[in-house]
Amino acid sequence: MSEQTSSPRTGGSLAELKDLVNAAGGPAAAAPAEAMREPKRDALGRSYATGKRKNAVARVWVKPGKGNMEINGKTASKYFARPVLRMLINQPFLVADRYQQFDVFATVVGGGLSGQAGALRHGISRALTYYEPALRPILKKAGFLTRDPRVVERKKYGKAKARRSFQFSKR
Repeated sequence: MSEQTSSPRTGGSLAELKDLVNAAGGPAAAAPAEAMREPKRDALGRSYATGKRKNAVARVWVKPGKGNMEINGKTASKYFARPVLRMLINQPFLVADRYQQFDVFATVVGGGLSGQAGALRHGISRALTYYEPALRPILKKAGFLTRDPRVVERKKYGKAKARRSFQFSKR
């Protein structure tokens, strides 16, 4: 197709569209709002965020450092003894290529260890985007900024559990 063809919807040509884009400041003018965001840091140079997963809530502070993690007064390796859970909370740093560049201080309440690790990952991801807004597209694409909505289904009356029925007896 040539540049002079007209679109049936707009009635204008592609050349006119290019002129409009150039007049508006080019493709850079249509850049996302992430480029314009300001970092959110407190007086101590930390960024704060809250992460949630199931019934767990994590309050997370992130600041530049050597990669130390303190969760409820314990180191990450003591609090999360399972390697899978430690891997889960390190994922935002690995995806953003910031491994062992930030210190994390967190308090986690509610839920079990798996839910707490998920809440911590969510909180770390959000705190990183507040500290460094340029990391937002990377973490968003990895799905770390979305709160996982899955929660335990409630038990229904007349059932053994949420969906499990009692054993059927014909006689």
